[in-house]
Amino acid sequence: MADRPVLVVGGTGMLGSQVVTELLKRGKHVRALVRPGSDASRLAAAGVDIARGDMLDPWSLLRAMEGIDAVVTSAAGYTRHRKGDTPKTDTVGNANLAEAASRSGIRRFVFTSILTCDRTPQVPHFWHKKLAEDKLQELGVPFVALRPGAFLDQVTRFGGDPISKGRLTWLGSPQIPLTFVLTSDVAAYLAEAVDLPGLEGQRIDIGWDRALGMQDIADIVGRLAGRPIRVRSIPLGVLRAVGTVLGPVNATAKDSAAMLEWFQSGRYVADTALQRQFFGEPPTAEIAIRRFVVGLGHTSHPGPRRR
Repeated sequence: MADRPVLVVGGTGMLGSQVVTELLKRGKHVRALVRPGSDASRLAAAGVDIARGDMLDPWSLLRAMEGIDAVVTSAAGYTRHRKGDTPKTDTVGNANLAEAASRSGIRRFVFTSILTCDRTPQVPHFWHKKLAEDKLQELGVPFVALRPGAFLDQVTRFGGDPISKGRLTWLGSPQIPLTFVLTSDVAAYLAEAVDLPGLEGQRIDIGWDRALGMQDIADIVGRLAGRPIRVRSIPLGVLRAVGTVLGPVNATAKDSAAMLEWFQSGRYVADTALQRQFFGEPPTAEIAIRRFVVGLGHTSHPGPRRR
């Protein structure tokens, strides 16, 4: 089984491409499910086997899983980051993946879920992750679900480099703490989860050593970057109004408004006990944010001390 490839679903995305890199670093053979018409040249150049198919096409999934050892999926339709993304990916697509994995008898299914998805039926794309976890369990697929918090390196990049601009934009109060992660860390955990023993059936929150508000992050970024970073906060009332107005014609806007309201509840916070048990100590916020600053091409000054 160790010589069989790992199928990565979502391998052309920001998270999935890093999962592919992490698996290759671990000596894994990788196959990637790529939609017809999508550019897979970078994956192919890295030695990845390309399986053309679509999560909405069950037969293509069965073909892609032939001879597969494990599956890692980071696919998400609600983000609409790539051409062809659709919310059906999060419902029909994930159900099709679970069915194909059940029929193919794979050894392990590593699922990228969302923190607190089991407590948020009012946030559709969160709840759909919970339903996908339940589907895997119902079918008896040997799965593990990693539930990361908000991706700092993604949510702070709208409009360009926030450090060069000297400004982080946030939706809602910058004082309310929540759990953040970095894409590279989540990719490493997903790759490690392919072979780590004892993970079957686990739902594991992923975060840093503590939750932070966006103002806390701006303060740490500022000290590391050696320049003041302010937070431009958009009031939650504006977001509610946008969700109310656009909701009837734009389900994504309503979904996003519900998510941001949940962030403001103060309950979007990881319990990292299982993360510690299986993956070791979570990164400290200071170390993670330093990597975020360096990843944007900035020099990191001596790190701030945690009080």
